[in-house]
This record gives sequence, structure tokens and C-alpha cells, in this order.
Amino acid sequence: MSTVALGIIRRSFSPCVPFRTKWPSKPYHAHPSAPRLGGIEPPLRGVKVLDLTRVLAGPTATMLLADLGADVIKVEEITRGDDTRSWSSPAAPLLDSAPMESSHLPPESAYFLSVNRNKRSITVDFKTPAGLGILHRLIERSDILIENFVSGKLATAGLGWDDCRKVNPRLIYASITGYGQTGPYRGAAGYDVVIEGEAGLMHITGEPDRPPCKVGVASTDIATGLYAHGAIMAALISREKTGKGVWVDCNLFESQIAGLANIASNYLIAGQEASRHGTSHPSIVPYQLFPCKDGFIMIGAGNEKQFKKLVENILHMPELLTDPRFANNNARVENRDALVKIITDVLLQNTRNYWLSKFEGLGVPFGPINNIAETFAHPQARAREIVVEVEHPRAGKIKLVAPAVSYNGRRMPITRPPPWLSQHTTEVLTELGYSSEEISKLRSNRVI
Repeated sequence: MSTVALGIIRRSFSPCVPFRTKWPSKPYHAHPSAPRLGGIEPPLRGVKVLDLTRVLAGPTATMLLADLGADVIKVEEITRGDDTRSWSSPAAPLLDSAPMESSHLPPESAYFLSVNRNKRSITVDFKTPAGLGILHRLIERSDILIENFVSGKLATAGLGWDDCRKVNPRLIYASITGYGQTGPYRGAAGYDVVIEGEAGLMHITGEPDRPPCKVGVASTDIATGLYAHGAIMAALISREKTGKGVWVDCNLFESQIAGLANIASNYLIAGQEASRHGTSHPSIVPYQLFPCKDGFIMIGAGNEKQFKKLVENILHMPELLTDPRFANNNARVENRDALVKIITDVLLQNTRNYWLSKFEGLGVPFGPINNIAETFAHPQARAREIVVEVEHPRAGKIKLVAPAVSYNGRRMPITRPPPWLSQHTTEVLTELGYSSEEISKLRSNRVI
């Protein structure tokens, strides 16, 4: 049982004040035992990453590397760029003062902005010999290449693992695919929602009497990006020890199966098939979402002490403790429907805020079901400063979710806003040794 995994149960000893109007006057950055020591130097400063990914899984991994100080050069298709650039609305507003060279571009989509901070963007048609030459120069100077093409696709363009390690034997080459580099599905494209279904997640998501349901965000993509980020960090350590590059094979299918956690173990160890339980727990009662008069709360009474406090101090129904149907957790599981109805009938008599106030300080895990506006208005979100504002050259001030990890009480800084398409092409090519005349010729020939 994990309150972190559920994502909606706050620790019972945290102050429940999601609806208070008075916010803390000073932001909280770290526990007093971990004072702010100035953070740490970005550990990947000086590491160069060639990013050939698009959409979500790959860009998540490269953003995490960029957050740690890596110089991430995002290579995009010359006219459209990353698919998500066109996934709007919503989009950020477009400034009248936006750079003239970007005037042909549409506004920046919110989707693209969410996972492309701290990167530089260039556009290259690497199907052309001149474009392939640009990529080879980048590979020579890169520590890491990340791609999320269908298995084998880049090899046909002269950019496969074997091709690239000849150019740079120390290169870490990370491939993110739907199903991996081997097996009968190696050539199939990977889509989060498809693999949610194919790798078990959708089967266990939703209400028991309703069809399977997808998760509300592309969690398989995000998990794969996190796995890829960790694997690349491990490959960097390996290279320090051996001096040799590494081919990282990361895919959505295996990432999702690994993410089944105890559900997978239940089947492998005991042959127990899983089923859908909505928000409830298959082996703990009460441990689920409950309706109130005007909203919902999550309650997780995971042991006998918590159940006793729930019925005595919150519901004011001590008679439930002597009812043999609810005498212990096993009995409560067997009589789940009866107990859930009793609790529901009581909670429906008052508002969500009323019940949240009753839970405070009693040690029973609980939390409101917040919408997105309430999530960002949460006092903990505000105190932890999980929203950062950055200046974008085309959109002006935009808000982004901050990096999720702090070091000595400080987050890694956002040094660059998400780039507009081809914003850094001239800059990067100049660094590679191309003259202004050569760059102009490449642009006129539609190579960049």
C-alpha cells in the first residue's frame, strides 16, 4: 500500500488546508534538517546530447538530462518540427514583438512547452547527404544520442547504432521504441494508449462493472522516459569505467510491464489474475474514494487503529467496531459493499470541506480529489514553488512545472525556455564550423 502510488492520499499528519485563503508568508524549500546549501553544480554540464526524439517519452528523457545541465540539441523536421508543436489548442499567446524569423510559425502549443525546456532546436533534413553530414559532425561531438524511431529505421538512413559508433566509439546511443529491438513486434510503432491496453494497465484501470479505461495522462510514455533517463545515466557511469559507448534499448512495452509492480508479482508468484477495482483496494477496506455532498474524498484506513479512529472520531459510529461484519480487515473485505454503503450514507450528509476538517490530525490517511486548478492552488504546491515562470521570445512570460527534485534544498535552474522551431540552427552550425556562406547555402537548398 503506497500513498505515493495512489497520488491522491495525503499523509494524515500533513495539514489539510487546500481551501484556506491565507497562504504561508515564506516559501518552504527543505526540512530544517536539510538547510539550503546552494544546491549542487549541474552534474551534466559539458555533456552534449543529440536529441532525435519527438512527442513525449523521448522528450521527457532529454528534458531531464537538460535539467541536469546537459547541452541538448533537439533535431527537428524542417517544416513541422516535433509532432506536438501542432497539438493545439491550447497554445501560448503570440507576442507582437516575436522574432521576425519565426513569424511563419504558429503559436507554441502547451503540449510542446511541457517537455522541452532547457533545449536548443535545430532543423535538419538528414535524408540528404548534406544533412547527414551535419548529423555526423554532431555525433562526433556528442556524448549521447537519443532516438525514438521505429526499430531499424535510422539504420536505413546511415544513423543506426553500428553507423554512429564508427563515427564516435564513446557514444551512448539510446533507442526508445514501442516494443524493443528484437522480437516479432520490433518493427511495430508504439503508442502509449495502445500499450496501456496491450501490457495490462488498462485491464486493471476503471470500475469493475465498466469497460477498461485509459489513465488520464500518458503514464506509459512518461515512465519510459524516466527509465531511459536512468539508463542513460548508468551508461555514462559505465563509459567512465570502460571508455566504451553503450547501446541502450528502452521501450514502452517492457516499461509498462515493469510498472505493473505487485500486480505482476501476484500473477507470477500465485497465478492470480487481476481485475478492476476503481479507486478501491482489493484487499483493504475501507480504502477508496467516497462521495460527499459536493465532491469526493479519498480515505485509506489501512490498519485496525486507523479504522477505529475513522468510525469513532470522524463518523461517530462506534457501534461498527462491535459489528462482527467489520471486526477485522478480512471481515470488512468480505462485507465490503455493506460497509461502503454505511460510510457513503454518512459522508453524503455534509460537504467535502466539512469532512476534510474532521480528518485533520487524527492519523487516518485522507485527501480531497482535486481538479487541476485546485492542484496548483494547493498550499503545498505553492509553498514548494512547483510552478516557475520563464520568459519565452515568442510567447512572453509562460508558466511551467518546475523540475521535481531538489538538491540541498534547491532545484536545478531552468536556463532556457522551450525553443521555437529552428531557433538555434545558425548558432549550432556555427559551433560545428560551418561558415555563414555555407549556412546560407544549406538553408536555400532546404537542408536546414
